[in-house]
Amino acid sequence: MSEVSTSAPRGDLGWGRRATAKEVAALAGVSPQTVSRVANGLDNVLPETRERVLDAMARLGYAPNAAARALRTGRSTNLGLIAFQLSRTGEAHIIDAICSTARARGYDVVLTTAADGSAESLNRAMVGARAGVAGLVVLGLETVAVNHLRLPANLPVVIADSRGLSVPTVGCDQAEGARLAVEHLLAGGARTVHLVAGPETSLQSRQRLDSWCQVLLAAGREIPTPLHGDWSAESGYLAGRQLAADAGVEAIFVANDEMAGGVLRALHEAGRRIPEDVAVVGFDDVDAEYLWPPLTSLRQDFRAIGEGLVAALLEQVATPDDRVVGLREPRLIAPTLVVRASSTPTVVPVTAREGRKS
Repeated sequence: MSEVSTSAPRGDLGWGRRATAKEVAALAGVSPQTVSRVANGLDNVLPETRERVLDAMARLGYAPNAAARALRTGRSTNLGLIAFQLSRTGEAHIIDAICSTARARGYDVVLTTAADGSAESLNRAMVGARAGVAGLVVLGLETVAVNHLRLPANLPVVIADSRGLSVPTVGCDQAEGARLAVEHLLAGGARTVHLVAGPETSLQSRQRLDSWCQVLLAAGREIPTPLHGDWSAESGYLAGRQLAADAGVEAIFVANDEMAGGVLRALHEAGRRIPEDVAVVGFDDVDAEYLWPPLTSLRQDFRAIGEGLVAALLEQVATPDDRVVGLREPRLIAPTLVVRASSTPTVVPVTAREGRKS
């Protein structure tokens, strides 16, 4: 049995050494300075030249040395990202947007995971994440007790949040989304709207619950006791079984689409017709059109949130001495109500009316 050679070809090079900028330049027919400009994401390169350089980089397996670049330019080209629950679809979409936006701006993203969304867990994660980065994105802060968060001194930080904090925040307008959901269900003829909320410790869940309550109060409607899940489909199913047993339930607002999927199954098993007997609205709009019946949901613009976080962070990186003392206004991105068959029986099929971008 022959041994695998460690010098097996990788493009035009062996695995034993790193490709150099000079070799990339020779293959692309440009100067090493042009390779450097492309590697650093600078704009003063013709598009066709950039494509030749990128193709040469791919063929040779060239990777810019971030540490050397930081020493040469006096700044890091890494952005730190702290997140948890990476399996949750919404967070995954935001992380994808952060990474692609940072890459387009010439930065790499270094991910550090936290155990949960508490201040204590995020504080522990920040101890290691702050080393060698130009700035830090904190994603997944769910605690209401934000005053326990200990941000690193002299480091640009942005937080995915819908509150005004002492650092820039970018997030979904949770209250507006809940308002749209409840008003839509009331307009459909429901006497009141029941709620399947997220965890009681979650800020996002609290904001949606508070807005749900305020809309019902303003409309003079009964406020049912909310049920709480843990964002999972299983917890939605358990809450749905409880609501399905109550013949007086006519409309349900569910705080995310995963739990809403569980609610739909529980209603179906109980013989409750959707939407004729019970109308249902979810939140996030992640593959909601493929549930049955297709789920009305509040569409979060996860890409805009991720892009906004990177933009807000790099603004601080560019002007490190321009610090604002006190609370800042959050940048809120409003969700869009996407109406489907789970809340009204008369909607146009998804293939005819939705040109959703991938």
